[in-house]
Amino acid sequence: MTIRVLLVDDEELVRSGLRAILDAQEDVEVVGEVADGAVVGPAVARSCPDVVVLDIRMPLVDGIEATRTLRRRHPTAPRVLVLTTFADDENVVAALHAGADGFLPKRARPAEIVDAVRVVARGESLLFPAAIRSLAARHAGGGTARGAARVALTDREADVLRLMAHGLSNGEIATELFLGLQTVKTHVSSLLRKLGARDRTQAVIAAYESGLVPLR
Repeated sequence: MTIRVLLVDDEELVRSGLRAILDAQEDVEVVGEVADGAVVGPAVARSCPDVVVLDIRMPLVDGIEATRTLRRRHPTAPRVLVLTTFADDENVVAALHAGADGFLPKRARPAEIVDAVRVVARGESLLFPAAIRSLAARHAGGGTARGAARVALTDREADVLRLMAHGLSNGEIATELFLGLQTVKTHVSSLLRKLGARDRTQAVIAAYESGLVPLR
Protein backbone atom coordinates (compact mmCIF):
# COMPACT_ATOMS: atom_id res chain seq x y z
CA MET A 1 0.00 0.00 0.00
CA THR A 2 1.31 3.46 -0.95
CA ILE A 3 1.46 6.11 1.78
CA ARG A 4 0.03 9.39 0.50
CA VAL A 5 1.71 12.48 1.96
CA LEU A 6 0.79 16.17 2.00
CA LEU A 7 3.64 18.63 2.69
CA VAL A 8 2.90 21.89 4.52
CA ASP A 9 5.77 24.36 4.89
CA ASP A 10 6.22 28.01 3.94
CA GLU A 11 9.76 27.36 2.68
CA GLU A 12 9.77 26.04 -0.87
CA LEU A 13 13.28 24.66 -0.44
CA VAL A 14 12.16 22.54 2.51
CA ARG A 15 9.16 21.22 0.60
CA SER A 16 11.32 20.39 -2.41
CA GLY A 17 13.82 18.52 -0.27
CA LEU A 18 11.11 16.53 1.48
CA ARG A 19 9.43 15.71 -1.80
CA ALA A 20 12.69 14.42 -3.28
CA ILE A 21 13.33 12.22 -0.24
CA LEU A 22 9.82 10.81 -0.01
CA ASP A 23 9.07 10.37 -3.70
CA ALA A 24 12.23 8.27 -3.99
CA GLN A 25 10.51 5.57 -1.89
CA GLU A 26 8.45 2.87 -3.58
CA ASP A 27 5.82 2.93 -0.84
CA VAL A 28 5.47 6.73 -0.45
CA GLU A 29 3.90 9.33 -2.76
CA VAL A 30 3.73 13.09 -2.19
CA VAL A 31 0.23 14.03 -3.33
CA GLY A 32 0.35 17.75 -2.62
CA GLU A 33 2.16 20.77 -1.23
CA VAL A 34 0.87 23.94 0.44
CA ALA A 35 2.72 26.87 1.98
CA ASP A 36 0.54 27.71 4.99
CA GLY A 37 -1.67 26.13 7.63
CA ALA A 38 -4.58 28.25 6.45
CA VAL A 39 -5.11 26.00 3.45
CA VAL A 40 -4.48 22.59 5.02
CA GLY A 41 -8.18 21.72 5.24
CA PRO A 42 -8.96 22.23 1.54
CA ALA A 43 -5.68 20.51 0.59
CA VAL A 44 -6.59 17.47 2.69
CA ALA A 45 -10.06 17.32 1.16
CA ARG A 46 -8.56 17.55 -2.31
CA SER A 47 -5.61 15.14 -2.03
CA CYS A 48 -6.82 12.66 0.65
CA PRO A 49 -3.39 12.09 2.26
CA ASP A 50 -2.61 9.43 4.82
CA VAL A 51 -0.01 11.66 6.51
CA VAL A 52 0.36 15.44 6.71
CA VAL A 53 3.94 16.58 7.29
CA LEU A 54 3.57 20.09 8.62
CA ASP A 55 5.80 22.86 9.90
CA ILE A 56 4.98 24.52 13.22
CA ARG A 57 5.95 28.07 12.31
CA MET A 58 4.14 29.55 9.30
CA PRO A 59 3.09 33.14 8.54
CA LEU A 60 -0.74 33.04 8.58
CA VAL A 61 -1.91 29.94 10.43
CA ASP A 62 0.73 27.98 12.33
CA GLY A 63 0.97 24.22 12.51
CA ILE A 64 -0.58 24.05 15.97
CA GLU A 65 -3.80 25.78 14.95
CA ALA A 66 -3.85 23.94 11.61
CA THR A 67 -3.64 20.61 13.44
CA ARG A 68 -6.35 21.59 15.92
CA THR A 69 -8.68 22.71 13.10
CA LEU A 70 -7.96 19.57 11.10
CA ARG A 71 -8.90 17.34 14.04
CA ARG A 72 -12.06 19.31 14.73
CA ARG A 73 -13.38 19.56 11.18
CA HIS A 74 -12.28 16.25 9.71
CA PRO A 75 -13.39 13.23 11.81
CA THR A 76 -11.26 10.90 9.71
CA ALA A 77 -8.33 13.29 9.53
CA PRO A 78 -4.97 11.95 8.35
CA ARG A 79 -2.07 11.40 10.70
CA VAL A 80 -0.05 14.54 11.46
CA LEU A 81 3.73 14.70 11.74
CA VAL A 82 5.05 18.11 12.76
CA LEU A 83 8.42 19.51 11.72
CA THR A 84 10.28 21.36 14.43
CA THR A 85 13.63 22.63 15.63
CA PHE A 86 13.20 19.76 18.08
CA ALA A 87 14.41 20.20 21.67
CA ASP A 88 14.50 23.99 21.44
CA ASP A 89 10.92 24.33 20.24
CA GLU A 90 8.52 24.98 23.11
CA ASN A 91 5.57 24.71 20.73
CA VAL A 92 6.02 20.96 20.41
CA VAL A 93 3.91 20.12 23.45
CA ALA A 94 1.14 22.43 22.25
CA ALA A 95 1.21 20.75 18.82
CA LEU A 96 0.96 17.30 20.35
CA HIS A 97 -1.90 18.40 22.60
CA ALA A 98 -3.61 19.80 19.50
CA GLY A 99 -3.61 16.31 17.99
CA ALA A 100 -0.30 15.79 16.22
CA ASP A 101 0.86 12.18 16.13
CA GLY A 102 4.54 12.92 16.50
CA PHE A 103 7.31 15.33 15.71
CA LEU A 104 10.45 15.31 13.66
CA PRO A 105 13.55 17.55 13.77
CA LYS A 106 14.02 19.55 10.59
CA ARG A 107 17.64 18.44 10.46
CA ALA A 108 16.72 14.76 10.52
CA ARG A 109 18.52 12.47 8.09
CA PRO A 110 16.60 11.31 5.00
CA ALA A 111 16.24 7.77 6.36
CA GLU A 112 14.79 9.14 9.62
CA ILE A 113 12.25 11.24 7.72
CA VAL A 114 11.08 8.26 5.70
CA ASP A 115 10.89 6.08 8.78
CA ALA A 116 8.90 8.76 10.65
CA VAL A 117 6.30 8.92 7.89
CA ARG A 118 5.97 5.15 7.88
CA VAL A 119 5.65 4.99 11.67
CA VAL A 120 2.78 7.47 11.91
CA ALA A 121 1.12 6.08 8.77
CA ARG A 122 0.70 2.69 10.42
CA GLY A 123 -1.06 4.29 13.37
CA GLU A 124 1.78 4.62 15.85
CA SER A 125 2.98 7.76 17.59
CA LEU A 126 6.48 9.05 16.96
CA LEU A 127 7.98 9.95 20.33
CA PHE A 128 11.48 10.99 21.28
CA PRO A 129 11.52 10.22 25.01
CA ALA A 130 14.39 12.54 26.01
CA ALA A 131 12.84 15.51 24.26
CA ILE A 132 9.37 14.73 25.61
CA ARG A 133 10.75 14.59 29.16
CA SER A 134 12.53 17.91 28.73
CA LEU A 135 9.49 19.63 27.28
CA ALA A 136 7.06 18.11 29.77
CA ALA A 137 9.23 19.31 32.65
CA ARG A 138 8.72 22.90 31.48
CA HIS A 139 4.94 22.47 31.35
CA ALA A 140 4.42 20.39 34.49
CA GLY A 141 1.59 21.48 36.75
CA GLY A 142 -0.98 22.36 34.08
CA GLY A 143 -4.67 21.45 34.30
CA THR A 144 -4.28 18.28 32.28
CA ALA A 145 -1.38 17.23 34.47
CA ARG A 146 -3.33 17.72 37.70
CA GLY A 147 -6.24 15.74 36.30
CA ALA A 148 -4.00 12.91 35.16
CA ALA A 149 -2.29 12.78 38.55
CA ARG A 150 -5.59 11.75 40.14
CA VAL A 151 -6.06 8.80 37.77
CA ALA A 152 -5.92 5.39 39.44
CA LEU A 153 -3.94 2.89 37.37
CA THR A 154 -3.50 -0.81 37.95
CA ASP A 155 0.07 -2.02 38.42
CA ARG A 156 0.05 -3.50 34.93
CA GLU A 157 -1.30 -0.30 33.38
CA ALA A 158 1.46 1.62 35.12
CA ASP A 159 4.04 -0.77 33.64
CA VAL A 160 2.58 -0.34 30.16
CA LEU A 161 2.49 3.46 30.50
CA ARG A 162 6.12 3.54 31.62
CA LEU A 163 7.21 1.54 28.59
CA MET A 164 5.05 3.67 26.27
CA ALA A 165 6.84 6.73 27.68
CA HIS A 166 10.17 5.11 26.82
CA GLY A 167 9.04 4.89 23.20
CA LEU A 168 8.28 1.16 22.98
CA SER A 169 5.70 -0.10 20.51
CA ASN A 170 2.86 -2.44 21.51
CA GLY A 171 4.83 -5.42 20.24
CA GLU A 172 7.93 -4.43 22.20
CA ILE A 173 5.84 -3.89 25.35
CA ALA A 174 4.31 -7.34 24.91
CA THR A 175 7.77 -8.88 24.72
CA GLU A 176 9.10 -6.89 27.68
CA LEU A 177 6.17 -7.77 29.95
CA PHE A 178 5.59 -11.31 28.62
CA LEU A 179 2.04 -10.42 27.57
CA GLY A 180 -0.02 -11.12 24.48
CA LEU A 181 -0.25 -8.32 21.94
CA GLN A 182 -4.03 -8.08 22.33
CA THR A 183 -3.63 -7.78 26.10
CA VAL A 184 -1.25 -4.86 25.63
CA LYS A 185 -3.69 -3.20 23.24
CA THR A 186 -6.42 -3.57 25.85
CA HIS A 187 -4.22 -1.94 28.50
CA VAL A 188 -3.34 0.91 26.13
CA SER A 189 -7.02 1.52 25.35
CA SER A 190 -7.78 1.59 29.08
CA LEU A 191 -4.95 4.06 29.67
CA LEU A 192 -6.17 6.40 26.94
CA ARG A 193 -9.66 6.33 28.43
CA LYS A 194 -8.50 6.97 31.99
CA LEU A 195 -6.11 9.76 30.98
CA GLY A 196 -8.62 11.36 28.63
CA ALA A 197 -6.00 11.16 25.88
CA ARG A 198 -6.74 10.96 22.16
CA ASP A 199 -3.69 8.80 21.46
CA ARG A 200 -0.43 7.43 22.85
CA THR A 201 1.37 10.73 22.34
CA GLN A 202 -1.02 12.69 24.54
CA ALA A 203 -1.07 9.89 27.09
CA VAL A 204 2.71 9.99 27.44
CA ILE A 205 2.77 13.79 27.77
CA ALA A 206 0.08 13.64 30.46
CA ALA A 207 2.03 10.92 32.24
CA TYR A 208 5.22 12.96 32.34
CA GLU A 209 3.50 16.24 33.21
CA SER A 210 1.53 14.68 36.07
CA GLY A 211 4.32 12.64 37.56
CA LEU A 212 2.68 9.30 36.77
CA VAL A 213 5.96 8.59 34.97
CA PRO A 214 9.07 10.22 36.52
CA LEU A 215 10.87 12.80 34.39
CA ARG A 216 14.20 11.34 35.45
